Amino acid sequence: MKTYKIVVYVPTADADALRSAMGEAGAGRIGNYDYCSFTVTGTGRFRPLVGANPTIGAVGRLEAVAEDRIETVCAEERLKPVLKAIRAAHPYEEPAIDVYPIEMVD
Repeated sequence: MKTYKIVVYVPTADADALRSAMGEAGAGRIGNYDYCSFTVTGTGRFRPLVGANPTIGAVGRLEAVAEDRIETVCAEERLKPVLKAIRAAHPYEEPAIDVYPIEMVD
């Protein structure tokens, strides 16, 4: 079974809701466990450009936000539903989502 690592950045205040949505969609299953994830807190920086509709900040102004980096795993057959759930639950107009193929080892 092909497995992926999903990494997503979200404002810390919204992290619990996003982790829940990811788990409900099937991310974070490892053996007899589900909703598995790892979180590191840091600072996200961005500048909305003309045409953006920022949740935080203003067009043309640099912004710094306390964000959580959430990492989880996902089986290939759940990848599309999980990505859809992330986009639906994420407060940002353009969430930063990375997906990496991984090999699970015994």
